[in-house]
Amino acid sequence: MALRVIRMVFPTGSTALSSVNIVHKAGVHTSPVRRLGYGWWAYALGERTTPRLNRLSKIFAVEGNLASGKGAFAQTLADKLGMLYMPEADTFYIDKMTGEKQPLHVDFNGMCSLEKFYTDPKAADGNSYRLQHWMYLMRLLQYSDAIEHMLTTGQGVILERSPFSDMVFLEAMSKQGYIRKECVNHYNEIKHISICEFLPPHLVIYIDQPAEEVQKKLKQTLYPNVPLAYLKSIEDSYKKSYLPTVSETSELLAYDVTQYLSFEKGPWLEQDDVSYHHMRMLVEDKDRVATLTAIPRFLPEITIGAHDFDEKYFAYRSVCLGLILVERLKLF
Repeated sequence: MALRVIRMVFPTGSTALSSVNIVHKAGVHTSPVRRLGYGWWAYALGERTTPRLNRLSKIFAVEGNLASGKGAFAQTLADKLGMLYMPEADTFYIDKMTGEKQPLHVDFNGMCSLEKFYTDPKAADGNSYRLQHWMYLMRLLQYSDAIEHMLTTGQGVILERSPFSDMVFLEAMSKQGYIRKECVNHYNEIKHISICEFLPPHLVIYIDQPAEEVQKKLKQTLYPNVPLAYLKSIEDSYKKSYLPTVSETSELLAYDVTQYLSFEKGPWLEQDDVSYHHMRMLVEDKDRVATLTAIPRFLPEITIGAHDFDEKYFAYRSVCLGLILVERLKLF
């Protein structure tokens, strides 16, 4: 979506300071701040990934229906194993990546609303598919952050869901008539050309919670009116589509989390320092990751006109320049 490109090319907050021409005055032992990231020269000069990896240098994804207890379980497991816990990405994940103190307006975060989806999932403005499309990108960016962290530090990461399982919501939305067939085709196309760039989780843990029990829990939350049919569709998609597929490349635990794991399946076993080098180059380049989901297809749900784009671009630019001005005033 066009607005996503604006966010990537023109970041806000402290990051935006490096996006404009700021004159640096020379001084004794001073120099402009530089971000030293991993790149080709690091590999050429001897930087290798495999020496820092250990038996817990793994990516775990905890899966399950809404309100199934994924977060608490993932947090507890991460604490027990000394792994990094990353909560489920939301529609404002980019703001967390760029360090925004407060989330920016929804116009700069996918122009979609989770609250609106739960109150009006068949909204005529296409909110449901914009949400699904945006959330796939957020999960893809978070997954790239998880792989980057593991390959850079050697510490394993436990996630709530992943871009590999994101399709369970697409299938549920389609089955309930929330999105059009053209949206399903668009989603499958962008996922086909993007997910292949990433290795799947080493382990998928599925928290099996019946849809009826999930609905009872949701009645105590901000979303008490989620239809049972939608929750059942998510559960069916997990069990009939995602879990049988992911079990071919990842270890899978559906019930007994004490089961012995050998980690003797999947493409991770085929990796070496050369392939890890290329993976690190990809996951550290967030613009490249985001571009994987951009294809030249006209779809009303996620396409904005030239005049709207122009208006939102300059609105976002004014936000950025305002933050830069505030940062400069703090220097005096």
